[in-house]
Amino acid sequence: MNDIKRTILWVIFGFSMVLLWDQWQVFNGKKPTFFPPKEAALAQGAAKTEGKEGEATDLPKFANESGSKKIEEVNQSKVASAQKENTYVLKNENLELTISSDGGTIVKSRFLKQTDSKNQNQPISLLEQSKQRVYMAQTGLIGNETNQSFPNHKTAMQMTRFIQPENKKDSQILEFSTETENGVKLIKTFTLAADEYYVDVKHTVLNQTKERISPKLYVQIIRDGNKPDGESSFYSTFTGPAVYTQEKKYQKIEFKDIENNKVDIQNKSNYGYVAMVQHYYASAWIFNDERQREIYSKKIDTNLYSVGMISDLKTLEPGEKTDTETRFFSGPQEETNLESIYPGLELVKDYGWLTILAKPLYWLLFKINANLNNWGWSIVALVVLLKIAFFWLNAQAYKSMAKMKAINPKIMEMRERLKDKPQQIQMEMMKIYKEEKVNPMGGCLPIMVQIPVFIALYWVLLSTVEMRNTPWIGWINDLSSPDPYFILPLLMTMTSLLQTWLNPTPPDPIQAKMMWIMPLAFSVMFFFFPSGLVLYWLTNNILSISQQWLINKKLGVLK
Repeated sequence: MNDIKRTILWVIFGFSMVLLWDQWQVFNGKKPTFFPPKEAALAQGAAKTEGKEGEATDLPKFANESGSKKIEEVNQSKVASAQKENTYVLKNENLELTISSDGGTIVKSRFLKQTDSKNQNQPISLLEQSKQRVYMAQTGLIGNETNQSFPNHKTAMQMTRFIQPENKKDSQILEFSTETENGVKLIKTFTLAADEYYVDVKHTVLNQTKERISPKLYVQIIRDGNKPDGESSFYSTFTGPAVYTQEKKYQKIEFKDIENNKVDIQNKSNYGYVAMVQHYYASAWIFNDERQREIYSKKIDTNLYSVGMISDLKTLEPGEKTDTETRFFSGPQEETNLESIYPGLELVKDYGWLTILAKPLYWLLFKINANLNNWGWSIVALVVLLKIAFFWLNAQAYKSMAKMKAINPKIMEMRERLKDKPQQIQMEMMKIYKEEKVNPMGGCLPIMVQIPVFIALYWVLLSTVEMRNTPWIGWINDLSSPDPYFILPLLMTMTSLLQTWLNPTPPDPIQAKMMWIMPLAFSVMFFFFPSGLVLYWLTNNILSISQQWLINKKLGVLK
């Protein structure tokens, strides 16, 4: 009777997991996997615009009262000039940036060495200004006083310098300048170095008034709340703003929390960055020096959100000027490159609560690939090393399972003989375990210890952008995409079933059937998982089967 109750509970648990998975898909703005779709809250398209289609016109309010008033003035203002918008391109071997004369806004970024999975001739775009996507980087000035109006991201600018050297190793320089607005002039100088995924942006403020001024500089990233194109329905990755501060380190912000005014982040800090993150790619604004900054996130318009920082500049006497260095990153989440750009920027490649395990696993995988030069074989090698590291623990688990399998006929006979006496069955079962020196939990505890490591490795493989469009062998030409012929998932399903056969059979017939159904149901998801992940699980299964088979043979369980 107890076995039947447990089986029913397992069935209820399994069905509940299916329901939770389906609702998780809806929660993340995706179509449900198993049930009819509901209208997604964030599927409202691109932002409302003023003037050019797809162009954002609002800047968020700040928590600071005076800042909030000034930002409201920016929100309500029009572009200072009717000048026609012009765009200019900075380009190196990795990155192509398109910058508009409207406010000196970065309106597009393309990664020239990162191509689309479906079209190998098409570079990946991150920042974009179109009907399908609004994603831009903006900067500007606000003042402390309510009657001050300074150049901001809506102010028309003139291109005043554009240096494109013949030597590709030299930096490209693009400079914009505003007309003097209320006696204040803003110059933005963009410097793109060779082979980098960031651009240095110097903001020069000139006080041409007859009074002292105290301007503030803001930097922000705006993006619509839609998920990236082509995101899988079978696993979820984070898309949205993120903040890094010295006090609270890395904090993610959900679009729905901005919508519901439930954002809880470190609002002020002397150090850090703001970012917009999605699977494989990110963008971030960074102040090059330690300075007090106010951090904010805000809903700007229908399905349009921002994250940014505001910082006080030095007080300028009449005729005085000041320079402020900032850096804008837009690129793939290549961990070693992110670490070199800014401390803590590598955390945009988010491993969640298992970061402490995931980072050394990625480091080891990266080192292995540096020698093998093949990410597929590197995954295999890493799993082999982990299996060696956990060999003793696995051996203890498999020995316990083998003993359970050996005494299984004895337990089955006893259960049949005492099938009408459930209490006596339990007593006799415990007696058999004691006589045979078998611990029923002995096969579970060693495996439980390893679960965090293998979950961390799962996140490493899921988030490693270096595997995009990377072949392994034969038909596997992209480890980040599903197996086109489903060969790896089928092999993984077969090995999962073989593992089930090697494990001790539950005494209850219903439980025994569930043991065969569960790996089949679990394997369905792997038909849609990236090949690299399936390769990892398949390798792990094969090594586990090999070790378990040898132990079973040694103990005489297999004839």
